[in-house]
Amino acid sequence: MGATATLSTSDLSVAPGGDVTCQVVVRNAGELVDQFTIDVVGDAAPWSQAEPAAVNLNPGESAPVLIRFAPPRESGVYAGPVPFGIRVISREDPNGSVVEEGVVVVGAFTDVAAELVPAKAEGARKAKFEVAVDNVGNAPALLRLRAIDPEDELDFQLERTEVALPPGTTAFVRMQAKPRKKFLRGEPQRRPFQVEITPEQGEPLVAQGTMVQRPLLPKWLLPVLIALLVLAGALVALWYAVLRPAVTSAAREAMRQESAEIKQKADDAASAAGAAKEQAKEAGANAGQALDALGIKPGDTSATPTLPKPAAKGEPLIIRLDATAQIVANASAFTEFTFTHSDPEKKTLYMTDLFWENSKADSGTAQVVRDVNGTRTTIRVVGLGNVRDRDEHFLEPLRIRPGEKIVLRVSCQNPQPKGACTPSVVLNGRAE
Repeated sequence: MGATATLSTSDLSVAPGGDVTCQVVVRNAGELVDQFTIDVVGDAAPWSQAEPAAVNLNPGESAPVLIRFAPPRESGVYAGPVPFGIRVISREDPNGSVVEEGVVVVGAFTDVAAELVPAKAEGARKAKFEVAVDNVGNAPALLRLRAIDPEDELDFQLERTEVALPPGTTAFVRMQAKPRKKFLRGEPQRRPFQVEITPEQGEPLVAQGTMVQRPLLPKWLLPVLIALLVLAGALVALWYAVLRPAVTSAAREAMRQESAEIKQKADDAASAAGAAKEQAKEAGANAGQALDALGIKPGDTSATPTLPKPAAKGEPLIIRLDATAQIVANASAFTEFTFTHSDPEKKTLYMTDLFWENSKADSGTAQVVRDVNGTRTTIRVVGLGNVRDRDEHFLEPLRIRPGEKIVLRVSCQNPQPKGACTPSVVLNGRAE
């Protein structure tokens, strides 16, 4: 065995900024002359020391070592019991080193600072402030806030009247000051006030502030109104003196030109109608000759040949996919919105146009994907930040057969206050 250590006491108390000492007796329990190093371990180590830090002892010899604890007066050294250990390390027999444990109780101290931010604010109806409160003590502090107006000219609204602060922390409490009486015109008026911060123990603190009350009508308003009235009068005079005669003359000239054009078009239409009438007569004569050649009498419907019906055109079709995609942190994560072609008549959809809508100017990525039995093909990819409303036309129609799907995939990268992305895509075409 290399060493033994005996503490004079294991329970100590000390005030921040002060110091306290105890003694440890180190004994060489080995059979060789040895050197022993003494230090303090645990949370108390930064503000503790051994005096001396090393002793040389013959076998069976003992020596006292003074241990000093001196916690600084700082918020980082919390009030309350702090366990510590006195470690004695043998140079000749490290495995024979020992640790003696104890507790030192650090006393509490209260230290609070406060100020108004800003110290002065202006407003006609109200002014906004923040009360900044710092707990620079080493124990939790419960503080009560109260706004005081010595002249009784202001009303106050505090976000909260009690604040619990852990050691070394700061809190900000929003506050509004409203004048009880308002005025339209005149010079700004200063309204000084105080905010009283009272801890559970100790004297209250006072933060000084000032509201500068402005008039409801700013000084620049009257000159601007006068200038606007002068400008309006000048515009009225300009209208009657210059613009109105010019506009009337231009309107008359435009009416004359329009009347002449209408008359010319009417004459052209009458000539065209006469020519059409002559052509109709000629067509009737030719039709009679053709019926005679076929042996068909006019009015005989039984011999009228059956003409083929014109081919039916495809039915117009619109597919609209609306998305409501929540914000995601991973830009490669997508929310999907699917249209499945399930027409019982087995018609094929021929889509010729694609229209993007992004009315909220969302941020992120949108894709239009075609899904054929699980095999996907990307048709379009856009960055939402670059698109508001955009129309695209396919050179070859996009064919969607029964059972196939169109998928709108959205990765929403909006900032949190803006909320979910709501883009839409519209496909126009026909069904055949």
